Amino acid sequence: MSAPSGENDFLHELQIEVEAEVVEVGWSRPEEAAGLPVADWLFDPADAEREEIALRGLLDAVEVLEDGACPGGPADDGQAGVHWQR
Repeated sequence: MSAPSGENDFLHELQIEVEAEVVEVGWSRPEEAAGLPVADWLFDPADAEREEIALRGLLDAVEVLEDGACPGGPADDGQAGVHWQR
């Protein structure tokens, strides 16, 4: 089942925004900042790496949503929303 056009437009725009954020994190060059004295850091390199990981995860999720859920996949067992009742 594919998503409605409006939802696809939103997801496409979100994907563009997240890709731009990933590029910006790359420009910050956290590996170079780690070589500087802590007093000279403009940001914590570990924070930049965590942000990049989170953004890439979000980007993967957007791509999955754009492609549509696979019928019969783990989320499509006919019991959506009732697992907590078992």
